[in-house]
Amino acid sequence: MLMDSNKSFSASGVHVVVVAATNRVDSIDPALRRSGRFDAEIEVTTPNEDERFHILNKKLQQAVEWPLRHSEAFARLGVSPLCGILLHGPPGCSKTTLVKAAAHAAQASFFSLSGAELYSMYVGEGEALLRNTFRRARLAAPSIIFFDEADVVAAKRGGSSSRSSVVGERLLSTLLTEMDGLEQIKGILVLAATNRPEAIDAALMRPGRFDLVLYVPPPDLEARYEILRVHTRGMKLDADVDLRRVAESTELFTGAELEGLCREAGIVALREDISARVVCDRHFQTVLQSLTPALTWEVIQWYSSFTKKK
Repeated sequence: MLMDSNKSFSASGVHVVVVAATNRVDSIDPALRRSGRFDAEIEVTTPNEDERFHILNKKLQQAVEWPLRHSEAFARLGVSPLCGILLHGPPGCSKTTLVKAAAHAAQASFFSLSGAELYSMYVGEGEALLRNTFRRARLAAPSIIFFDEADVVAAKRGGSSSRSSVVGERLLSTLLTEMDGLEQIKGILVLAATNRPEAIDAALMRPGRFDLVLYVPPPDLEARYEILRVHTRGMKLDADVDLRRVAESTELFTGAELEGLCREAGIVALREDISARVVCDRHFQTVLQSLTPALTWEVIQWYSSFTKKK
């Protein structure tokens, strides 16, 4: 009804366009997929299977895809699927990208929340949003609920009486209740990502809640090469640019830093000559001389040891 009323707006000179997104196009009611409602359907392409599974961590792929896509196999063997997975690692290491790739590969409905969204000036609004998200996920199962900056939503309880601490404890209590209810429901998986795994409340770090803790390290040599390829795909590179050699020179660089390297190399080329037609190796080398990765081996060792403790 609301979409049909758009025609009267258009006649009066006001043009309203409704844009919607889904990863389950076949579940859309046919009444919406006709002229005058959703007039056009645009498929957003994704990397091919080889590229996608090279990027997607194999263990995460199995933990996410198998229970959602092969639930009957789990039921046949009497195996309980995971309820939650926590991804942790240094900032910029593509944790969120991995989660989105896993959700797409699993062909699951995807619900995403960040800590900032759940902290509200109104009492109880964050908890209501949390409960409503789980309710929507149950209706749209198979579903993945993703919490970015999970340390904000699930921070350790410290006994502080400050307003933010009280709100945090209410959110945590709601999250614990909702996750406990997933044991009786099939087809819902909670994924969370954090740069501060030590800040997550211990009540979440037990079987039945976050059953699996995965460390997402900075990209290795092959991954760095692939990331450089992705971020230079639209750039005009000179024949002297050897991306594998650049990858070898960027140990400890995160995916975000590699993206920045490619962008800055292009800017250096334009700064040198605004009419430049290609980006050369010297432009990459100029940027590399001024870049130092934010990560250190000590930081990586800390993240790695956290997983071993679990």
